[in-house]
Amino acid sequence: MGAIMVKVDASGRLVIPKAQREQLGIPDGGELRLVVEDGELRASTRMAALRRIQQKLRALAPPGDEASSAVDELIADRRAEAAREAAEDQAWEARRRRAPAG
Repeated sequence: MGAIMVKVDASGRLVIPKAQREQLGIPDGGELRLVVEDGELRASTRMAALRRIQQKLRALAPPGDEASSAVDELIADRRAEAAREAAEDQAWEARRRRAPAG
């Protein structure tokens, strides 16, 4: 979609046309981040800002290191811990069964 012209009223408000709001995914009452860069007013949604931050963080990750590998590692650690806990529970239950009643 090309550039459009909008008017700024005496209070400094402007109206973003519906087509542009829909294209950006801005709901009624939604918020925008405004910044002046290189003499231009730039507006972005929270999702656009989040995607930009994610891209910057991905660029900082070591080569071959993917976010999913960190998640996979966390899941593997948790599964190993759960297995250890299950083994401890089984051992405790076995000791309890062998103990004389009394």
